[in-house]
Amino acid sequence: MKVPKAGELVAADLRRRIITGELSAGDPLPNEAVLMEQFGVSRPTLREGFRILESESIITVLRGAHGGARVLELDGAVAARYAGLLLQYRGTPLVDVYRARTELEVSALGMLGGRGPNGELDRLEKMVAAGADLIDDDEAFAQHDVRLHQTLVDLTGNVTLGVLAGMLFKVIEAHNAVFIAAHAAGHEGPAARAAQQACMKLVKLLRKGDVAAAQKHWRRHLEGVEKYMVGDSEATLVEVLSQRQP
Repeated sequence: MKVPKAGELVAADLRRRIITGELSAGDPLPNEAVLMEQFGVSRPTLREGFRILESESIITVLRGAHGGARVLELDGAVAARYAGLLLQYRGTPLVDVYRARTELEVSALGMLGGRGPNGELDRLEKMVAAGADLIDDDEAFAQHDVRLHQTLVDLTGNVTLGVLAGMLFKVIEAHNAVFIAAHAAGHEGPAARAAQQACMKLVKLLRKGDVAAAQKHWRRHLEGVEKYMVGDSEATLVEVLSQRQP
């Protein structure tokens, strides 16, 4: 069993305080002298703990007279970035991400349709309607489409499912940017109009309470998106995402 280093123990304690809400986003950490006394550690050990938390994007450390450590807002993009790196490291095909997205969203529809409160469907329908004004703007519609799909999952109320979906959508969002950049302006118009129609039909099916039909329709739509965006390509994530500058 690995014995944690003192810096790791410091990081673990501060991480716990942040996650439990004892320290909130924007709060400064106590000054170094106070923390060194609390933990009984030296300044280099304390700063090692800070570096661990900085690497996890949990705190930021500002230098200078008005510097110090401050708590950051926890961001799902950090987890998504690491998930993307892991998938790239494993040579994951791009199509794998699209198929995982399909299964996740179809499952989410089952959860949403089973609950079916009108307020949630009103929110979804409003988002769908907003897409109509963006069809002629490839980038704007693509960004809106990602938000709509995330909303669809979020409406289930299942936080874990929403976080997992967010990881996949970050990868898909990056691929969208690469795909759009590789084509002439306006190329996405027909696909955007088809997506808009599919979303409108989805809302209607959910309004009717026909969950099975909604799931069947959405699976067909997402499989069509996969074919359009990926086709028969065997490209891996590392090949696709490396084309996009951070």
